[in-house]
Amino acid sequence: MADWEMRPASAADAEAVAALRAVVLRADLERLGRYDEYRVRQRLRDGFASEHTWVIETGGVLAGCVALRPADDAHWLEHFYLDPSLQGRGIGSAVLRLLLECCDRDGTRIRLNVLRGSRARRLYERHGFEVETEDPVDVFMVREPMPAQVSAGHVRGASEEP
Repeated sequence: MADWEMRPASAADAEAVAALRAVVLRADLERLGRYDEYRVRQRLRDGFASEHTWVIETGGVLAGCVALRPADDAHWLEHFYLDPSLQGRGIGSAVLRLLLECCDRDGTRIRLNVLRGSRARRLYERHGFEVETEDPVDVFMVREPMPAQVSAGHVRGASEEP
């Protein structure tokens, strides 16, 4: 696995993350007939909340991001993007395990949505997410908190809150 670290996002990260989102989602959105170069970036800008977002870096360079937004009955895992050149190296799984460990400790349910047909769905299923509902574009998934003895193993840096 490549070396990586997470840092809190700032408002200044929004444009770089919007550009990354456009690259990461392009193939799936095109397959679904939903790709719009402007809209894919604007949706990120409209929903970007730096106070709930972390930037993933490798070698001090933007590699991805992830957000965990509190809601009434769960936290929403959002804006989880990783540069395609870094996918498949274990970074996404490690980041996800870190977030899941924090939510498991707090007894917090996690919700997310993933585009239909996205390879990311397999990642979420491997980590205990189950389909709640689907529509023609999105698959909505949920993961209930797991007791400490069942949750994922230790991840370097997991003792710190993301």
